[in-house]
Amino acid sequence: MAGVNKVILIGNLGKDPEVRAMESGRKVANFPLATTETYKDRDGNRQEQTEWHNIVFWGPIADTIERYLKKGNSVFVEGRIRTRSYQDKDNQTRYITEIMGQNLTMLGGSRSEGSGGDYGSAQGGADNSGGYQKPAGQTASQPQPTSFSNSGGDEDDLPF
Repeated sequence: MAGVNKVILIGNLGKDPEVRAMESGRKVANFPLATTETYKDRDGNRQEQTEWHNIVFWGPIADTIERYLKKGNSVFVEGRIRTRSYQDKDNQTRYITEIMGQNLTMLGGSRSEGSGGDYGSAQGGADNSGGYQKPAGQTASQPQPTSFSNSGGDEDDLPF
């Protein structure tokens, strides 16, 4: 029986995305994503718990992320969990858990700005093209989420 490794997150970017090109020319985008759960404690007081997630997108979608996403933007991310280890500068083994992004939807706006702009919609095919298309019938008064697909990531280019 095969397992399922699927993550769905809606949250806000904790800082501007970091986008860099590997030696092969392939781009990678990294950003922290905050998801906040609100609940009432046993005394009836409203509490918030924020979790931080390391998000990684490979390929042409990194260009779109670099161009349109900033700290505070609200996004919907679909991907898979990956935990890997590496040696730090002191030769200590460190572990990092990341979300390898496969689909991204810009929800518009940010925690500090309110609703955002009218980005349109896009989906990348098997070639990860991340093309940009405005949905038919969309007007500026009807902002729609913007979707990007990242099928078939190549993690062999890891920088460490």
